[in-house]
Amino acid sequence: MRRLNGTLAAAITLASAASAVATEIPARPERLNFPPLNFNVPNAAAMRVKLANGVPCYIAEDRMLPLVTVQVLLRGGQYLEPAGKEGLAELTGTVWRTGGAGKLEAKALDEELDFLAASLTASVRGVSGTVSLNLLSKDIDRGLSLLMDVLREPRFDEVRLAKAKEDMLSEMKRRNDETEAIEGRELDRLIYGTGYWLNRLATKASVDGITRDDLIAFHKRLANPANFVLAVAGDFDRAAMIAKLNATLGAWKASGPAVPQVPQPSESAKPGVYLVNKPDVNQGRVSIGHIGVKRPLADEFALSVANDILGGGGFTAWMMSRVRSDEGLAYSAYSRYSIGDVYPGVFRAFFQSKSSTCAQAAKLTTDLIAKIRTGTVTEKELVTSKNSFTETLPRTFESKLKTVGRFAQDELVGLSHDYWKNYRERVGAVTAADVAKAATAHIKPDQLIILVVGNIEEILKGHPDHPEARFEKLGPIVRLPLLDPMTLRPIEK
Repeated sequence: MRRLNGTLAAAITLASAASAVATEIPARPERLNFPPLNFNVPNAAAMRVKLANGVPCYIAEDRMLPLVTVQVLLRGGQYLEPAGKEGLAELTGTVWRTGGAGKLEAKALDEELDFLAASLTASVRGVSGTVSLNLLSKDIDRGLSLLMDVLREPRFDEVRLAKAKEDMLSEMKRRNDETEAIEGRELDRLIYGTGYWLNRLATKASVDGITRDDLIAFHKRLANPANFVLAVAGDFDRAAMIAKLNATLGAWKASGPAVPQVPQPSESAKPGVYLVNKPDVNQGRVSIGHIGVKRPLADEFALSVANDILGGGGFTAWMMSRVRSDEGLAYSAYSRYSIGDVYPGVFRAFFQSKSSTCAQAAKLTTDLIAKIRTGTVTEKELVTSKNSFTETLPRTFESKLKTVGRFAQDELVGLSHDYWKNYRERVGAVTAADVAKAATAHIKPDQLIILVVGNIEEILKGHPDHPEARFEKLGPIVRLPLLDPMTLRPIEK
């Protein structure tokens, strides 16, 4: 038997070697040739139906596994929190599911879902939320019944609410443990203004003041079919599933208008260098950027390519090449230009470096930001970036669930499905001149906010070999206090 297995292994090895020779494996990766990408964006209109109550639903059969997923996407979130009730959206999302529903107390609902091997989750974020069910297709009737109970009649158990508040407070205590968390919080305050809803964060006082009645009232605003878009995929007959949905979610009449539009920011901090001192670290985190733009944006794809070449494209991007590979100043250096759907996004270039080299890396980064506006993008850089966008597009639609989820999310925020139909054509049409024009229009060196978090006294010393690289030369210096994690008030020295 061993001899037979050995003979078989030898034959397989020889066959593999012969195959390798026959296909002439290239000596280097860049010599590999691939067939042209053949991919068509799925037809959103063919997946879309309206339920009996007018709720849009994207639905697709997927027989690969005996599972069904029903996602209820809803408008509304943190921006609707009343003053003094910061943290309400997150707590509502947590206890919405964990606090029981309908006739089932919290523990009974947990046990029923466990018995069905089902997952039923809820969350409420900044401007939207999701209630999602996943279970075996044979149990879909019971699953839909439980989903309706959770959507319409959450019990918001007092004990589960107390536990959620305790967990939130425990997490809040760690707000200043990592420089990354401080950086994210302070950058939002600088970019959008301290009074913007995004920066009205939970404190111990606001969390302590949230009651079960607050959750019930907040849920009532969100749990309205006028706010819903559905995404459904799995092992079912399409017509039969639509009938089931119409008998449950589709029979729920809207209780009023949808939630109001998301407010827009009205102010940002002045350009300059903002410093937050955290002396117990030996590296500084630096973010350089300003408020961005939102859709619709005619030159969106040219702007995305510009950002990709600047710092969004990983090892092929300028920032990674210069700041990391050439100068060894950071393990990673990136840029991101988020283009918002319902409120403006942010342009941000960021890295983490030793205290002594933060200023040098920041100077390099601002130089690259200026360079992307000058039209010096090469044809190779342009082609590489555009290919990265078009060749990764299929990942957006790699499963039926991701596809219906994508289309449902688009409808929730008002993004036309033509966006995806024309995606590759619009990316392919971008030229080097377009990149320079879009970067000039939307990346603004004279408006840069530079945020530095770390051991500020060491960071300001700079590096003795690079005395020209100083933060004082990049803008007016403003020192920001470290905020108390529970009150968000400045910590007294």
